[in-house]
Amino acid sequence: MTTVLIVDDQALIRQAVSDILSGHDDIDVVGHAQDGREAVKLVVELRPDVVVMDIRMPVLDGIGATAEICNDPESTNTKVLILTTFEEDEYLVAALRAGASGFIGKGAEPDEIVRAVRAVHDGDALLSPVATRALIDRFVASPAQRGPSHPAPELAHLTQREREVLLMVAQGSSNQEIAEMLFISPHTAKTHVNRIMMKVSAHDRAQLVILAYESGLLTPGS
Repeated sequence: MTTVLIVDDQALIRQAVSDILSGHDDIDVVGHAQDGREAVKLVVELRPDVVVMDIRMPVLDGIGATAEICNDPESTNTKVLILTTFEEDEYLVAALRAGASGFIGKGAEPDEIVRAVRAVHDGDALLSPVATRALIDRFVASPAQRGPSHPAPELAHLTQREREVLLMVAQGSSNQEIAEMLFISPHTAKTHVNRIMMKVSAHDRAQLVILAYESGLLTPGS
């Protein structure tokens, strides 16, 4: 059972997402919050598996709330899924840096939202790899939004195979796809990804994508 907290300042959105998710036996919507501060409080109380988080909210926005949740040692099992209109790229990148596990558009089909929650909970694949890749490509391609790439000291701790797997993760590959490309089992691929996250202190695969771009391991268009 996946427990979910829905966070949005619009009651209509909260109810709509709740109705979509509650129609599935493996998902339990345990609470609603109308701003980031209330979300942080409810995460402490409810310890949900997934928080579906809006970005623009009063009191505390989704980026600030995501950072507080993901930096809380007691909330390591809680994943944040950003619910967005895809209109402001810089906010989404900031949310990923804060620890969000992925994002989905408010105009997504009901089945896509359900799959997104399940994917984030499973931690198996970065959500919407095509959209994520396009987003980060636009971000890193703009000198005004990023500084020059710099070597990440964490990469020095990775083996050559782990760097190869990290590059595949950053390109949006799932564990199954990594396994097929490297002729290994999906379990071995997942083990490689988990070991990489541990070595570089990444919260999840989304942060591996950010690391790969900001260190220059992956560049726009590569």
